[in-house]
Amino acid sequence: MRTITIRDKDWERILPFLQNHKGVYVGNPQHCRRFIEGELWVNRSGSQWRLLPAVYGKWNSIYKRFARWCDKGIWGQLHQYFGTDADLEYLLIDSTIIRAHPCAAGALKKHGSQEDQALGRSRGGFSTKIHIAVDALGNPLRLILTGGQRNDCTQAEALIDGFETDFILADKGYDTDPIRAIISQKEAVAVIPSKANRTEPLAYDKHLYKDRHLVECFINKIKHFRRVFSRFDKLASRYFGFLSFTSALVCLR
Repeated sequence: MRTITIRDKDWERILPFLQNHKGVYVGNPQHCRRFIEGELWVNRSGSQWRLLPAVYGKWNSIYKRFARWCDKGIWGQLHQYFGTDADLEYLLIDSTIIRAHPCAAGALKKHGSQEDQALGRSRGGFSTKIHIAVDALGNPLRLILTGGQRNDCTQAEALIDGFETDFILADKGYDTDPIRAIISQKEAVAVIPSKANRTEPLAYDKHLYKDRHLVECFINKIKHFRRVFSRFDKLASRYFGFLSFTSALVCLR
């Protein structure tokens, strides 16, 4: 099978983060790189772990290490490490539905309900929803998982919390008075079209709103990774690990 490698310039930026992280044992950098590339192969191909080519090492050992890093939040921290230098001229928020494969169901009861694992049923069926905030360059800043049936606007406050920006761009799904009030409290301008049922449509900057395509472009980028495009993982932490590593790679571009 065809192998997948990380670009040398990307590895040179990833390695210092791993070496300085207290929860990571790097050991031989080349062995660690093969582990990362093994995770990337599964992520891009969407294959089962047991189909991982032997060149990357024993599939079960690589999976267990990947799972440990998920439990410790290392993949999410890797994403945040490369997302610190953000362009906050304006902030864009959106969400996307991810279809979940039947094998994503059936997590052990000790892990909680399907809702606890960000699984639910929307019009599209069994699914997970990714709520996303990106900066003015289209780089991901924050990712939140919920069941597919959750409304977009329920996560708006969590997405923008802690960010200082002049404008917040979003589609009609976020046109609610409470969200607009939260944006005003942050001394930012809401660039959000009015819903059709609003009795008095509110004005918004249509020229600036055109840049909302940046968040759509980010969604398109992550869906080239088959383990993100479809959810096969029973645990939200495992799926979030794939998503976070993918987001880190987007930031590295």
